[in-house]
Amino acid sequence: MNNLPQFELDVSIAKFKVIKNGNSNRKFIWLHGDEQTAKMALEYHIKRYPGTAYLIENDSREINIKNGIIDPNRIFSKAGAKKNLNKYNPYWSRNKKKTVLDSISSARTILFKELFSEQESIVISLHNNYKGYNIRSEINNSDEISIKKNQNPRDFFLCTNENDYNILAKSPFNAVLQKSTPTTDDGSLSWAALSKKTRYINIETRLGWLSVQKKMLKYLEENIP
Repeated sequence: MNNLPQFELDVSIAKFKVIKNGNSNRKFIWLHGDEQTAKMALEYHIKRYPGTAYLIENDSREINIKNGIIDPNRIFSKAGAKKNLNKYNPYWSRNKKKTVLDSISSARTILFKELFSEQESIVISLHNNYKGYNIRSEINNSDEISIKKNQNPRDFFLCTNENDYNILAKSPFNAVLQKSTPTTDDGSLSWAALSKKTRYINIETRLGWLSVQKKMLKYLEENIP
C-alpha cells in the first residue's frame, strides 16, 4: 500500500486517509472507526483493485466535535445531522448547535464533491455489525430482498440501484434493494447517494468475519460493472 498515492482529506469535522489505485469509477469509504474488520478488508482490497478509498481517521463509532459527538454516517443531510446532534448532545445551546451544523454542512459539501461529482461513479461503503443488526432489520425500508438459506443474515449487500441488485441477488450472498426515497431521511450515506442518483452499495458483515467481507468485495469487483 505504501506504493500507492495517499493524502489526507480534512473536512474540518473529520479527517480521512485517501488511497488512490489507478483510475476507476469506484469510491470506497469506511466511516465507523470501531468497525476494524471493514477497515482491514478495504486496506487489503485497495492494494489489489483500482479505485479510491476514503478511511476515516478515528477509533470509535462517533466522531468528537466541539466537546460533543455525532455519528459520521448521519451527517449526509441537514435533517439527519440535526437529529443525531440533538440525540447525542441534548444540552447544547441553540447557537452552539447552529454553529456545529454549519461546520457539518461545509464538510458535507466537500464529501459530496469527492464522492458524487463524477458521472457513472459508484460509492461502496463497508460496515460491520455486532449487536444483532441483520438484513431483516431493513425489510420495511426495502423494495426487494434476497435471503440465502445458507448465509448468515448479518452478512449482506445493500444497494440503491436495481441493476446492481439484480446481479447481487443472484450471488451466493444476501442482498437488499432500497431504491425508493425514504419518508424519513436519517442522514445516512445511502440515502444521500439515492438523492444524488449515484449508485451505492454497502457491504455489511459481522465484526471479525474478515474472510467473508473480502469475498464479498471480490464478488462485487468481478460482477458489478
